[in-house]
Amino acid sequence: MATDEIGRIDMARIGVDVGGTNTDLVLECPKGVFYHKVPTTLKNQSIGVVEGVQGICRMAGIEPAEVELIVHGTTTATNITIEHNGSECGMLTTEGFRDILHIGRHKRPYNFSLHFDVPWQSRPLVKRRNRIAVAERILPPSGAVEKPLDEDAVRAACAVFKKRGIGSVIIGFMFAFLNDAHELRAKEIVLEEMPDAYVTLSSEVANVMREYERFSTAAMNSYVGPKTSFYLRDLESKLREAGVSSKLRIMQSNGGVSTVESCAKRPIRILMSGPAGGVIGGASEAQMAEVSNIITVDIGGTSADISTIPGGTVKIMNPRDTYVSGHPVLTPMIDLVTIGAGGGSVAYIDEAGGFNVGPRSAGSEPGPACYRRGGGEPTVTDAQIVLGRLDPDMALGGDLSLDAELARKAVEEKIAKPLGMSVIEAALGIIRIINNNMALAIRSNSVARGIDPREFSIMPFGGAGPLHGVALAEAMSARDVIVPVAPGITAAVGLLKTDLQYEHTEAVIVELNAASDNDLDRINGAVAVLRNRVRAELDADGIPLDQQRLSVVAECRYHGQGFELRADMPDGSVTKGNKHVITDSFHDQHHLDYGYSYREAEVELITLRAIGTAAVRRIDIPKIAPTDGSSPDRALMFVRPTTFDDGRTLETPRYDRTKLMAGDELEGPAILIQHNSTTLVPPGYVAETLDYGNTRIRPVGVV
Repeated sequence: MATDEIGRIDMARIGVDVGGTNTDLVLECPKGVFYHKVPTTLKNQSIGVVEGVQGICRMAGIEPAEVELIVHGTTTATNITIEHNGSECGMLTTEGFRDILHIGRHKRPYNFSLHFDVPWQSRPLVKRRNRIAVAERILPPSGAVEKPLDEDAVRAACAVFKKRGIGSVIIGFMFAFLNDAHELRAKEIVLEEMPDAYVTLSSEVANVMREYERFSTAAMNSYVGPKTSFYLRDLESKLREAGVSSKLRIMQSNGGVSTVESCAKRPIRILMSGPAGGVIGGASEAQMAEVSNIITVDIGGTSADISTIPGGTVKIMNPRDTYVSGHPVLTPMIDLVTIGAGGGSVAYIDEAGGFNVGPRSAGSEPGPACYRRGGGEPTVTDAQIVLGRLDPDMALGGDLSLDAELARKAVEEKIAKPLGMSVIEAALGIIRIINNNMALAIRSNSVARGIDPREFSIMPFGGAGPLHGVALAEAMSARDVIVPVAPGITAAVGLLKTDLQYEHTEAVIVELNAASDNDLDRINGAVAVLRNRVRAELDADGIPLDQQRLSVVAECRYHGQGFELRADMPDGSVTKGNKHVITDSFHDQHHLDYGYSYREAEVELITLRAIGTAAVRRIDIPKIAPTDGSSPDRALMFVRPTTFDDGRTLETPRYDRTKLMAGDELEGPAILIQHNSTTLVPPGYVAETLDYGNTRIRPVGVV
């Protein structure tokens, strides 16, 4: 183990990923690697997490007190934005700019549609009556104070907030990214008047230019903050009560992990916490399979998260694209697309007679009809059972008993009879529609960005993923399908394959080609400030100085462009002799992203971003035994009829995937069964078991 990595080989570590339907866990300890899956407790996710931790410890034969680290991917903040049930917020802003959050950028979501919704107006994060303007003014570009802060007005606004029962306050002043003195003073006053208030400063969460995006980011932080903060601290408390005294770390949207305290203060960092773990896990699985270009498709019970990873590099989304529930949020996020498509997606016929699947999901409560929990609507899972692709007595290794008759009844009554088709045809229709929905999302994240899927492998995971992998590969003309070792737990595994990471920004607007000595001093001074901020967070997390890694990137644009791209900084201080490192890097990145660059044009530095990391020891997935020359029939369980996409129903053998050896090949039709997922191998395809127990599925005759 490298000396700069956190975590001992003999320590027990758990990754916990909470989805809309199931909570997935992976445990690494001296006894080996263990996987577990329990239903998500939607009313309070922490209950399911604690039960899952206790359950997986029993499986491994260790005490919960032996666990030294838990890394958690959560959808709590995400669900608040989806369900629109965040906190009632109040906002203090500069006189004359009360309606910035309503006006936005004067953009129509769909230019040529007469039927569209404007989320920042129809579902505002802060109601207009709770946005109170106060006198203050800071001037660009120097940050000089033009008009002092009216402190009495701030106190009067607090009285209004208290009267209305508001406990979450946003402070967003114009040009606070150049001088945050007024925001800091306003926060002091708010906490004097409202000691228990949850307060967010725009300069703390998005210290960059663009007032609408900065205000929206701060508003989102306060909107999701109180509930998210309560959940994280409640989870920490419940773990202690259960005898788990380990460190708790949270996956962030940028693919790094952070502390509970940091995420409770800035929950916008974890809006994409759950999906990020899946992408990191998928990238790691690609390395194990020695595949460089992959498209990950994480299909759970509620949603499908899709990300394109070229050359093994996980991409960070461009700031102009970082929207959550229709609101811009300026925080680094892994580049992915999320759609409402999963095993629990409900199939229905709309008022016009159209056949639809999703985005509404049955979740885990009541769940698909086959769960016998009161759900009567047909879902994708019910369709898979009707087609014989899921065995009712083998779900979760037999731990979850499903009712095939209830699944068939739901598909028949809600879809087949109204459309005048057989139950099998209706079930095939459900699968084809959901696959088409996912294929469209894959195209938006690949083909629409100039990426050729024929050069990529599809990597399906999540509990439902491997049932759809080959169909999606066919729809995209992808090279092949790579199924991870534990598909249903891949996102949880990704949590134990990522580093601690903190980021801070500082606005420094400079034209680099014409930069003076004073401009360069401003850049170097800002870099020093950022390094100190990041180092302070790493110090607070107990990371030794020799294990801290710091880097700074410059976010630049051509003069007059709308958004920036990241560029490399030179080693050491920026000087007139080496500032070309920044501009050259920007030109190269612009050419890579857009296919052209203007080498002689002026390049503006807009923002400096410092990134601090500390390496964490990666989970070690062991290789499996190589084939001994015996027949793969050693893994044969039983044979049952199964209907495939071409409508044929064939007697299809089921194999215990955990009994296959590296080098084993199975020709379809076949179904590979394991506790956390089921893999479908249609006729005309071959499934090859790879070194770590992962599987490559390719057409017969293709090497």
